Amino acid sequence: MARSVTQARALLVERIGPVATISLAQLFGTSLWFSANSAANDLMRAWHASPADIGWLTSAVQAGFIIGALGISISGLADRFRASSIFVCCAIAGALFNACFAWFADDVASGMAFRFLVGVCLAGVYPVGMKLIVGWAPERTGPALAQLVAMLTLGTALPHALKVAGADLPWQWVIDASSVLALVGALMIYVLRDGPHLPVEPRAARRLPASTAKPPHVLDAFRHRGFRGAALGYFGHMWELYAFWTIVPLFVSRASLATSIHAGGVPGLSFCIIAIGAPACWFGGALSRRIGSAKVAAGALAMSGACCLIFALGWRNLPPVALFVVLIVWGASVIADSPQFSALSAQACPRELVGSALAIQNSIGFAVTVVSISAMTHLFELIGLDAAWLLLPGPMLGLIGFAPVLRRSDVARR
Repeated sequence: MARSVTQARALLVERIGPVATISLAQLFGTSLWFSANSAANDLMRAWHASPADIGWLTSAVQAGFIIGALGISISGLADRFRASSIFVCCAIAGALFNACFAWFADDVASGMAFRFLVGVCLAGVYPVGMKLIVGWAPERTGPALAQLVAMLTLGTALPHALKVAGADLPWQWVIDASSVLALVGALMIYVLRDGPHLPVEPRAARRLPASTAKPPHVLDAFRHRGFRGAALGYFGHMWELYAFWTIVPLFVSRASLATSIHAGGVPGLSFCIIAIGAPACWFGGALSRRIGSAKVAAGALAMSGACCLIFALGWRNLPPVALFVVLIVWGASVIADSPQFSALSAQACPRELVGSALAIQNSIGFAVTVVSISAMTHLFELIGLDAAWLLLPGPMLGLIGFAPVLRRSDVARR
């Protein structure tokens, strides 16, 4: 058994590559995130749910993620145990809770409970996946994290594609497909294990003499100006990102785009708008090698803000095709900055705090999304597509908070 695992690991490293393997595992694991949103119309019929109720299901995942990320960051678990072990255990548990949602939830309240547990498990998949990337490819963090977030984006869009592919199947089967994919991702990371960098040595740490200086706390990362500025930009980006992903099917449906653009109905168009973020992340990662992560992050954040403004101003007058183009560009730019903010944060904080610092940055960022998702879905019920205005402060404030990092990067590259 051990020999076969070793051979499989060598195959993954030599043929596929560790970064590609982690990215694929991330794709499969994060398909759990929006699995319920792919069945939004079915749930609204079966449970007599409203758009705000669907927002609560998404917010439950975000809340679970926050609790889980805070737990592994403040406790130091993210840096005291092997990242691969945390990923595997959390992906398996998340797959089980996701399946329980499909078959045992019968109303919004019970659905929220299972979705909350899925979110807790995702805290051991997404930020820990970033640490795995740093452990295998620390010399190209920006492009590697871009590839990872690209797979997160595809994972987010994947349930919509599964819905299109299984349009005649019960919605529970579509959600179960996400659970199966998460189990495949867990198996891939179990075989790959941790990279040679950022090793975990808890036993050695316990043998440190009493006179040794107190180890740094995760909150010490915020004392570094580079980390603090990147985190502020990331928080502004998060205000917009998940609320946008949550509301995309409702935007498409309310704007009647599916009647003019025939691409799999609302699920098909939603998949296109979200999934376009994956190649945008790859392009941003490649561009970061030439102009730096700071400029890529700032440019994408400004572009997503501009798309938000154009959509809010023009949805009444723009023809369906033009409105769809705006949503496509918005879907590309709204996520392209995320890996660059994470790369800047990872580079700016002490190496021994990378796992915990990224986890707490994620937990705060996702706390922001709980507020924006809830406000967005409730406002959508009241004023419809004009609710897009609510997303605009995210990019604006994010750019203001990130400005010092951008200025320093310009000086450093001259």
